[in-house]
Amino acid sequence: MNPTKLCKGMATGIGGLPHRDGDAAARFVLDQLALPAIPTLPRRSPAEGIIAQALVGISGVTVGQYGAIAVDARRVDPTEPVVTDLSHDAFGGFRSFLTAAPGRVTMVKWQFVGPVTLGMALARAGVPTHIAFDVAVRAVRSHVQYLLDAVDAALPGCEQVVFIDEPLVGEMAEPGFPLAPDTAIDLISAALAVIEPRAVSGLHCCADADWASLLAAGPQVLAIPVAASVAQGAGYLHQFLARGGVIAWGAVPTLGPVPVAADRPWRHLSELWCQLVQRGCDQMQLRQQCMITPECGLGSHSQQVAERVHRIAADVGRRVHDQASAARFVLGA
Repeated sequence: MNPTKLCKGMATGIGGLPHRDGDAAARFVLDQLALPAIPTLPRRSPAEGIIAQALVGISGVTVGQYGAIAVDARRVDPTEPVVTDLSHDAFGGFRSFLTAAPGRVTMVKWQFVGPVTLGMALARAGVPTHIAFDVAVRAVRSHVQYLLDAVDAALPGCEQVVFIDEPLVGEMAEPGFPLAPDTAIDLISAALAVIEPRAVSGLHCCADADWASLLAAGPQVLAIPVAASVAQGAGYLHQFLARGGVIAWGAVPTLGPVPVAADRPWRHLSELWCQLVQRGCDQMQLRQQCMITPECGLGSHSQQVAERVHRIAADVGRRVHDQASAARFVLGA
């Protein structure tokens, strides 16, 4: 799939949803999102949390029905195969979507936690650092490969967009981070490499991160928040867009007060784009090679707030599309 199909403000989801009913969540993303995103539902079951979901099938780790995690560090072995059990409660939202989706989608997006964040979780649970990250990258690659196959089997011919979610890479520059930045990026690259032969690969971080380092991992889509710090990476973003990359802008805030309409998110996105253009980015590429998402996942919000956030994201996406189309018409494209 060509990543440039993801353009002109196409709206999709990021992270979890607050729905407790998998069928209702599947109907919501299929009916309301321009690019349907397979939901994770941590309120339906804590086992659908991004860490808990990825721990399923790792030797020495037990994930209970209600998300309780037990780690026997002595039994965690990077040479043991990782078994993905799609019938496990950790994949309830995934199963519900695949059941509801046949005949309704030609393109689907989903995401999975990345090896840096998963390795950090294992290390904090007592697994030795060198083993924790070896196990993490193996587990992420194995799970992602299995889920790619599951979507192919359930939705033949459906194109896939798969994001690796790395919320903890924002800590890379902090003292005491257990990995060198180059090592962390290599781990993420290894996860993206499983996706790239079969789907569009994306990398998501809603924290303030070193965007140059994340781009060095090689994603086709970079999903980042609309934040002032992003302008400091303008040169790297310009090069990324010039190579055909797509930026998924987390334009609708979810970590603080949630807006009631699209005006403020649209203004903040436009202001950031102005700063990026002033620093060398191409204004047409910013608008053309662009997706719109919530800033982060919505699992901790109410269902009504989640629906509002996605309505706003769709509205911002329409404004991007209209502006990009008008610009192409004016330029005679």
